[in-house]
Amino acid sequence: MSAYTVHVGSDAELGDRARAVRRAVFIDEQGVSEAEEMDDNDAEATQLLATDSETPVGTARIRFVDDATAKIERVAVKREYREEGVGTELMTTAEQAARDSGAEKIRIHAQCRVKAFYHSLGYETVSDEFEEAGIPHVEMVKRLR
Repeated sequence: MSAYTVHVGSDAELGDRARAVRRAVFIDEQGVSEAEEMDDNDAEATQLLATDSETPVGTARIRFVDDATAKIERVAVKREYREEGVGTELMTTAEQAARDSGAEKIRIHAQCRVKAFYHSLGYETVSDEFEEAGIPHVEMVKRLR
C-alpha cells in the first residue's frame, strides 16, 4: 500500500511513542489540555502506531465499551504526513484488530472537520454535534458484521 507500517501492541510496547504523536497533534497543534488528553485509559487499550521507517507519524487506540463494541480513539496523524494515507491505514488496521477481538461494531467520536474522512470509510453519523476537549465532534458508528 505505502511505505508506512502500522504496529499493534500494548501500552507498554507502544504507548510512549503513541503519546508523543498525540502530544504533537492534540496538545501542541490543537490546544487540548494535557490533563484531558493524557487520560487513564491507555493501559487498558490496544495501541496502534504508524511509522515511516522508525519515525512515529500516527497513532490510534482501541478500547472495548462492551463485548461487541470497540471504540477507536485518539486517532492522530502528524501534520506533515496527512493526506498520504496514514489515517486510512491506521483505521483499517484498527478495524481488523477490533474484529479479531470480537467486535461487531466500531464507535468513534470524530472531530467535525474530519467526519467526511470517516464517512469515506463507511462510518455513519449517529449524533448531533457536541463539544469534546473544546472541539466540535459527532459520534459515528460502523457495523463490522
